[in-house]
Amino acid sequence: QVQLVESGGGLVQAGGSLRLSCAASGRTFSADTMGWFRQAPEKERDFVAAIGWRDRLTYYVDSVKGRFTISRDNAKNTVYLQMNSLKPEDTAVYYCNVLRRDGSRWSGVFPWGQGTQVTVSS
Repeated sequence: QVQLVESGGGLVQAGGSLRLSCAASGRTFSADTMGWFRQAPEKERDFVAAIGWRDRLTYYVDSVKGRFTISRDNAKNTVYLQMNSLKPEDTAVYYCNVLRRDGSRWSGVFPWGQGTQVTVSS
């Protein structure tokens, strides 16, 4: 059974930084693209960033380019999201998953976990 456990969220002032972690277990992820989505209150869950497991190609939604960096540690089955220059509009619950892409649309493969709350105060 695949488990995805997010951590690292918190309350931070605008301009601050946070580093999210996602520990994945339950299968081998060596061929998977993994990444992050986020869901703000009363909004849909939206794609944030993705990283290829082998080729390490990265993808970002335009609103976080230049501020967020996704990375991963294959040996630990862990994906990270370094978030700098945070803005109040980044406030959301952040989720990780194995991702797949259909054209320009990203989606999660496994059931979503509980996520980690990121709150950015102005």
